[in-house]
Formats: sequence, C-alpha cells, structure tokens
Amino acid sequence: MDFLYEYGLFLAKAVTWVAAIVIVLGAIAANAMKGKGGKKGELELTNLSEHFAEVKRNIKAELLSKEEFKALEKAEKEAEKKRAKAAKQAAKKAKDSQDDSPKESDQKGKIYVVDFKGSMDAHEAESLREEVSAILAVANKQDEVVVRLESPGGVVHGYGLASSQLARFRQKEIPLTVAVDKVAASGGYMMACVANKILSAPFAIIGSIGVLAQIPNFHRLLKKNNIDFEQLTAGEFKRTLTLFGENTDAGRDKFKQELEETHTLFKQHINDFRPALDIDKVATGEHWYGSQAKDLGLIDDVQTSDDYLLEQYETKDVFQVKYVQKKSLSDKLPIGAAKMADAIFVKAWQRLQSLKQQ
Repeated sequence: MDFLYEYGLFLAKAVTWVAAIVIVLGAIAANAMKGKGGKKGELELTNLSEHFAEVKRNIKAELLSKEEFKALEKAEKEAEKKRAKAAKQAAKKAKDSQDDSPKESDQKGKIYVVDFKGSMDAHEAESLREEVSAILAVANKQDEVVVRLESPGGVVHGYGLASSQLARFRQKEIPLTVAVDKVAASGGYMMACVANKILSAPFAIIGSIGVLAQIPNFHRLLKKNNIDFEQLTAGEFKRTLTLFGENTDAGRDKFKQELEETHTLFKQHINDFRPALDIDKVATGEHWYGSQAKDLGLIDDVQTSDDYLLEQYETKDVFQVKYVQKKSLSDKLPIGAAKMADAIFVKAWQRLQSLKQQ
C-alpha cells in the first residue's frame, strides 16, 4: 500500500511538471508567433581562403622541424608584406589618376562559393535568390561565382526558377562555374547548363535530360466497390488524367503532348546556354558519369570542387555565401518539449523500478 501511495504521489508530481512546462512553452510560442513578421534568415560569409591557409599551415607545422617552420613563417610574412606594399602602391596610383576609385584590374579577384543541394520541389531556390542578390550587390566582372550543385531533379517550375536565378550572373557578365561532385540530373542539369564552365567529379551523374510524369489511378478499385466519383470541369482539357476518374485516350494524348512541349522547352533552354552541344544526342533521358559527360560535351572538365577551389585560393580571395533560414522559437519548442517529457518519464520509470526493489 505504501508503495502504491509513493508511486501515485511521484507520478502526480511528474504529470504536474509536464503540464506546467507545456503551458509555459505554449505561451512563449504564442508570443513568438505574434512578433513574427520579418525575414526568417540571415546571410553568412565565411572566408574559405583563410580556412585553406590555416589547414595548410597546421599540416606543415606537424611535418617540418621547428627551425624549418620558423623559416617558412618568416618567408610567408615577407611575401605578405610585398603583396600589401604592391596593393598600397596600386591604390595610391589610382588615387593620383583621374579616377578616384581603384581599377578592377588592380584589385584582387574574389570567388564567391554557393552551395545548392536541391530537393524535389526545389524550395532551396528561395535561399538561392537571397545569395545571388547579395553577391550581385558587390561582385564585378573579374570575380567569379562557384556553385557546388547537387540535385537529382524535380518539378519543372521549381528548377526553372532556380536556373533563372543563376542566369542573373550571366546577365551581369560575372563568370559562373558549376561544380558537380555527386549528381546534377534533369532539373539539376537545367541549372548546371547556365554556367560558363561546368566541372564534374569522375563518377558524378550528369544528364537525364527528359521529362517524367506518373500518376496512379484508382478508378477500377472504386468501380469494384460500387463507389462513384464525380469530377466537373469547365474547359475540355482542364483535367487530362485523374486519380479517381476513368482516363480517356484523348486525355492521355493531351497529357503526352504537354510532356513533349515541356521537353522541347527544356532542350531549347540547354541549347541557349550550350549551343555547341548535340542536344538531340543527349536529350534522351539517359544519364552519364563525369568522364563520359565530358566526351559528350555536357561538361567542360573532370575535376572536383575541392581541387578547383584549392587551385584558386592562393591568387583569389574565396568566400562562401550562405543564406541561413533561422528556426523560430515555435519550431524549436515541440522538439525541446518532447525531449524534456521523455527525460521526466524516464526518471519516473527509474523511480518506479527503485520502489519495486525496496
């Protein structure tokens, strides 16, 4: 009897605590939602040149003797002083000239790195828009944008928008390089083809220039179970194929026609940016690996994004630009509340076990 009393008392306390926590968190979430209104995100700028240099320095510090490493540091400092002096002289020369601002040719070029890992609906295009706009605000023609692209494709309108975002660099004559380390197929290649230069890892998947649509139909199942389905439309082809109605040959033909039209637009889009490509040869829906894709003209070089950036960072400043979507308090609360509730009930279970053993 004492055991049941103690257990009931402990369980009541636990439930009371959980209820109180949920109420408090709910109130905080409600206030957070009321104050919500601005953009849920911010731009992050990371100096990859400094990161690469630091990694290189740390490795040399381990491999070289103390004397060798000190000599290396001394040589690097002297080289840095020379670069700084040259930059100062160039700035002074520009100031003394008619132009008050330094010429683009006197400035050290920059590389802006953007990562795009696309999903089926290409909702990442929203963050890409912010990243592109930010880069266009500061970049000039001697700079370069490198997009590390990974996507198996998805909906046409989503990837069409993402592709249009990248085309903004071409319109401003800012060199654009797309690097594919894993896959850029279908909608992914729709984006990649916009670039001035496409790089691919040897076994990255490239291509799949085609259009796919598939839809289940439950008409016979409904008919078997004497279930009627009614669909009313205005316009002969407002709906061609349906999930529950009986599909017609006319509807199928119209749907296939729309797929062919989309495929034609897809091929034209690629041809606009890569006119030398034999589009009829590659627009069969097939995909190829990087080394094969180069032979077909789908890409320009077989190289990973890491190798390319490591080649560039000593002569150009490399920055990663990332638009980070912030999770609101209301998004985080359910996860935190669940973890807290789990912890409380685990303690309750442990308490119960200890009472049983007494």
